[in-house]
Amino acid sequence: MSTSSPLLGVNGVTVKFGGIVALDGISYDIEPGQIVGLIGPNGAGKTTCFNCLSRLYEPTEGRIVFQGSDLLACEPRHVARLGIGRTFQNVALFMTMTVLENVLLGAHCQARTGFLGNALRLRSVGREERTQLDVVTELIHFLGLDAVAHVPVSGLPFAIQKRVETARALASSPKLLLLDEPAGGLNHEEVAALTELIRTIRDKRGVTVLLVEHHMNLVMSVSDKVVVLDFGKKIAEGTPGQVQKDPAVIKAYLGE
Repeated sequence: MSTSSPLLGVNGVTVKFGGIVALDGISYDIEPGQIVGLIGPNGAGKTTCFNCLSRLYEPTEGRIVFQGSDLLACEPRHVARLGIGRTFQNVALFMTMTVLENVLLGAHCQARTGFLGNALRLRSVGREERTQLDVVTELIHFLGLDAVAHVPVSGLPFAIQKRVETARALASSPKLLLLDEPAGGLNHEEVAALTELIRTIRDKRGVTVLLVEHHMNLVMSVSDKVVVLDFGKKIAEGTPGQVQKDPAVIKAYLGE
């Protein structure tokens, strides 16, 4: 049992769209260094939960606490600077830009010099740009993207594009990385490589990971804990072994 404070605490979060309840009083914690899988059938509320964490949606009720602070008091544009990085189900890269340029954009949220400093080309701007380039170059190497660093993203295979998006999310130096359907569109070998990559991101970079995923083999092999949603409610939470045996989970996926 961990004695540290949770990195993320989701407490009684409800989201309503008109008369539709997308999330109904969801609560769970994520400890520093955990890999947590968020799963459930289509329409269970997984993406809605992600969108609350990245401040795209405003919960109707409940609290979200990140590193001891009220996440819902944070403006959406400051979420990355606060320490939360995210990828998207549909790759959201700038296709005419190179891998390097895309990943540099991810580091931009940590910039401190501001508009005036950039306009005047102060010495501190140059130092910051060199530091960002060093960080991004190391990240590109870490993710095995050196050979395509100067290649436009549009010409790369889908699996490589997804890796570039992960690099861009990591460039903001997050404490928590949200991976939205990272295995979507990948073949068996690419999913195996992704499994190792997620572990490596946690182990080598100290990043806590929350992933929404339909690929059950990936979730069950990589997660320390799994949270299961169905029709907007949390129906199970525990280790992969516990969740796989839970009658409510079996019913949600397989029916009576």
